Amino acid sequence: MIKKKIFQKIHGGNLVYNTCWEDPRCDRSLLQFDQESKVVMLTSAGCNALDYLLDSPASIDCVDMNPRQNALLQLKCAIFKHGDHEALSGFFGQGRFASAPAILKDALQYSMDDFSNAYWKKQIGIFSGKGLRKSFYYHGSAGLVAFLFCNFLKTDPKVARTIHAMFETDDVFQQRILYYRIEPVILNRFALWALNTHLIQSMLGVPTSQQDMAREHFKDGMTGYFRKCLRKVFTELTLRDNYFWRLYFFGKYSEECSPNYLKSAHFGALKTQVSKISTHTSTLSGFLNNHPGQYSHFILLDHQDWLAANDKAALKEEWELILENSKPGAKILLRSAAPNREFVPDFIEKYGSFHDENIAEQHFADRVGTYASTHLFIKN
Repeated sequence: MIKKKIFQKIHGGNLVYNTCWEDPRCDRSLLQFDQESKVVMLTSAGCNALDYLLDSPASIDCVDMNPRQNALLQLKCAIFKHGDHEALSGFFGQGRFASAPAILKDALQYSMDDFSNAYWKKQIGIFSGKGLRKSFYYHGSAGLVAFLFCNFLKTDPKVARTIHAMFETDDVFQQRILYYRIEPVILNRFALWALNTHLIQSMLGVPTSQQDMAREHFKDGMTGYFRKCLRKVFTELTLRDNYFWRLYFFGKYSEECSPNYLKSAHFGALKTQVSKISTHTSTLSGFLNNHPGQYSHFILLDHQDWLAANDKAALKEEWELILENSKPGAKILLRSAAPNREFVPDFIEKYGSFHDENIAEQHFADRVGTYASTHLFIKN
């Protein structure tokens, strides 16, 4: 009960995710959006919704129970509508922009809802570049954990230089050598202890159910799970285009290594398309009850891990509503901390099937590397 209250307190009163932690390159390869696509997805930080716009879908409905996550996406969309690439790059490329308060006052507030306006009026200082946490990406609960962890690593100049070298090399073999040289520092006793605490995992957005899955499959729990993830990302995949991990190590993106929505080449195209995005503060079931339709794509992230462990009735209801509100051939993408899909209700197989073609390839290529499995269900 105490663990549940801690998790709810963090998620009910804070911006948790300041960037998306799923690879949209893999999503777009698996989901194959087109101009008729009507997408329903969990908001997270909104980066991936903007990435999907490059495939010109008809609409994207972003749903999140945390209104701060929707406020973040609304701010990004507002900059596209009323700002320029310099502002976008400052806010979300560098994580700091001196003109942020003036831009918010002059233009952005008129295209956001009341909650988002009030939220950013209070929080706009996190883009100031001042104080200990000089980047927006070191704010929010996950950002705070990243700030503490990365600043700990920077206290050792040799480790800091090695991390820079890992991100700059084109040679995965050399990258692997460098990583194993510093793994004992990255995963020292204190880090291993902290990663197994419920507080740190809650700040990272990992519920008790996923922590329990890790303990089931790794004798040292979340530390074992995290060690496996790090080894996959840092020893098997090139880091040159891995903007996910680069962001937290350096607190900012570069033009070359950044999400698509931040690249100057895409600004004009996305500016004409952001009106296709709508945000909804709700559960997914609540959204579908209030906005019935024939949707073509659902991106569920990993939230069904929590439902499977805590509210199976809600999990069943969610799948019933997804199937009821999806057209034939609709694609449902989900990820999990479990290595299999035993948590998915059996009855859904009457209405479609899971497709494993290209899943293993895309799961391996996922630059985030923090999920144990990826699943794609296609409705009959």
